[in-house]
Amino acid sequence: MSLESAKKFIERLKADENFRKKASEFKDAEARTNFVKSQGFDFTKEDIELVKSELSNEELESIVGGTSGDACWTPISYDRICFI
Repeated sequence: MSLESAKKFIERLKADENFRKKASEFKDAEARTNFVKSQGFDFTKEDIELVKSELSNEELESIVGGTSGDACWTPISYDRICFI
């Protein structure tokens, strides 16, 4: 179930620019985690890492705003699209 939530979260990041911007505004991991959960997503670090590993570099770049997929934006602090 949480793996499916991680997949849906990534899809939402790819499809919804406003959601992506809102998620990137938080300065700390706890606030981002709370926001992500308030939006109905619930997944582990391992889940999001697995989903990310299935993405192409182009997909990662589109999600993180055209920068390297391993640049730290600290949305939940593992890298730019890890939120738990």
